[in-house]
Amino acid sequence: MPRGARLDAPGTLHHVMLRGIERGNIVYDDEDREDFLGRMGKTAQATATSVYAWALMDNHAHILLRSGTEGLPAFMRRFSTGYAVSFNRRHDRYGHLFQNRYKSIVCEENAYFKELVRYIHLNPLRAGIVASMRELDRYAWCGHSTVMGKKHSDWQDVGYVLEWFGKTQNEAREAYQKFVGKGIAQGRRPELVGGGLIRSMGGWSAVKALRACGGEEKSDERVLGSGEFVEALLREADERIKRQLPLNEKIEEARRRVVAVCREEGVGEKALTSGSRRRRVSAVRRLLANELTGEIGLSMAETARLLGVSTPAVWRIVNTKEN
Repeated sequence: MPRGARLDAPGTLHHVMLRGIERGNIVYDDEDREDFLGRMGKTAQATATSVYAWALMDNHAHILLRSGTEGLPAFMRRFSTGYAVSFNRRHDRYGHLFQNRYKSIVCEENAYFKELVRYIHLNPLRAGIVASMRELDRYAWCGHSTVMGKKHSDWQDVGYVLEWFGKTQNEAREAYQKFVGKGIAQGRRPELVGGGLIRSMGGWSAVKALRACGGEEKSDERVLGSGEFVEALLREADERIKRQLPLNEKIEEARRRVVAVCREEGVGEKALTSGSRRRRVSAVRRLLANELTGEIGLSMAETARLLGVSTPAVWRIVNTKEN
């Protein structure tokens, strides 16, 4: 069954994780890394998404961000889809690049912001990619070097991070570096990454179902926060479920997405809907089929009509692990 459309409140703090399918690489070299970060940065600026911390590893990535006015799904869709198509084209491969959909934990800011920045930025050191804090300070593929002023990224919100550590920039950087260094001994912290994660309407609905679970305090590993914080999310989920898009609006949104992806990837709409089996056209069709059913929540039949294929063809796409 296709998964429901994601729900997200703009302005929510998320710990996002992207993993390669079957633990495969999502980057192979610095050209891939530059493409990944370039797309992420441009999309963050275009969607008013605030990125606070990130670490790009060979087969996965961590991002701490606050969703912008268009919400988390719009940011992730534009950035990850474009990168996947570019990566496949460059490495002469096809099919899914990322494991399922991205995972995201909704985080309680006051209690966990600093901990998450530290945890994410220590990823290269924990993995043995760098050997010391001094090396991490200058490591190009992690947001720590930007916070330390060794690298510049217009799209990373360094100022907000430093505000948590001091009143002046120098004072804040010194305190931040000490705080990160103290986290080395903590090792891996599974409580900060969770298992089940809020990442779709189904996920939020599952959190709503906590009401039926009993217990004195609401809790769920899909949410990093207190019982009071979970309760606030439940109330927000209630309101958002009431405002779900009607079918005609879903179709209009899906049409806009088809046009946008075709333009971004240089594939003609006629080629897409004509049944063309050219590799590039097929790759875009697969990506759109998964997005329209999974992200927007369109039915397989409506998706098939928009893409010019049969409903069984859409079913095969969304139910095949590697297309």
